Amino acid sequence: MGRVFVAGSINMDVVATADRHPRVGETVAGKQVLYFPGGKGANQAVAASRLGATTTLIGRLGEDSFGAELRAFLGAQGVDLSFVRDTAEAHTGTAIITVAQADNTIVVIPGTNGLVRTEDVGAAPLSKGDIAVSQFEIPLPTIAAFYQRARTAHATTLLNPAPAQTFSHDLLALVDVLVLNETELGLLAGVELSDGDDVARIIAVARGLQVSPDQTICITLGRRGVVALAGCDELIVPGRMVQAVDTTGAGDCFVGALAAQLAAGSALRAALAFANKAASVSVQRMGAGPSMPTAEEVAALI
Repeated sequence: MGRVFVAGSINMDVVATADRHPRVGETVAGKQVLYFPGGKGANQAVAASRLGATTTLIGRLGEDSFGAELRAFLGAQGVDLSFVRDTAEAHTGTAIITVAQADNTIVVIPGTNGLVRTEDVGAAPLSKGDIAVSQFEIPLPTIAAFYQRARTAHATTLLNPAPAQTFSHDLLALVDVLVLNETELGLLAGVELSDGDDVARIIAVARGLQVSPDQTICITLGRRGVVALAGCDELIVPGRMVQAVDTTGAGDCFVGALAAQLAAGSALRAALAFANKAASVSVQRMGAGPSMPTAEEVAALI
């Protein structure tokens, strides 16, 4: 059985809830303010760990109260923090989130996440069968170095290119499994996609982005489920209708669950179905990191 290594961001999420989102220049009354462990890297690591994978997180925290709280939380979730460094050079990463009507807006202040360097990922003890996971809340050169190390070790690389930004073909060529939503897919492919586009068009756009015949591209479609292009094969996993409370971290839950399943040796279709169910559990709870389900909770849905 392989392990999951996540190189990525660690944030404290400051969440304000309200009946609706304010328009530009408008102030609305909020209901409450909450503090949740978050950051895409940390969320994905927590999801993988809670779902049974041996999981190591690589990143940085500030020498401040948020950093201490996040280290305690992540350790309690069973995440190996041997490669998480404390630094006084910047504050711990922070996200300011507004949640209204089950949707969210997010402003991320990178802090120490912007200081994660190639030397931070250089000592990761990757080996064949492991899954190397990253996202776009740490510097791109660090991600490239992480994946180059993974390739040398014959580990599988999984990239979640979010928040969306363009990146080099060289980095894309290092990715075995690309997981993104339709908006991110459209940005990378240079076409406009929306949540109303049919699956055939989404698959066609993904095929144009594919850099090698064996690269896998998974497109998450929210309540519509997930579609994947695995080499020449097209896979469709239908969504689950649930009452969403907070969608923050749903994509991270999917990524962490998929990584855990692939590390365990599951076939891609089964891994996608499992990850889809896991994400449907997470949206029924408040917060990102704390909303990640356990293997038992997902198994109860299967």
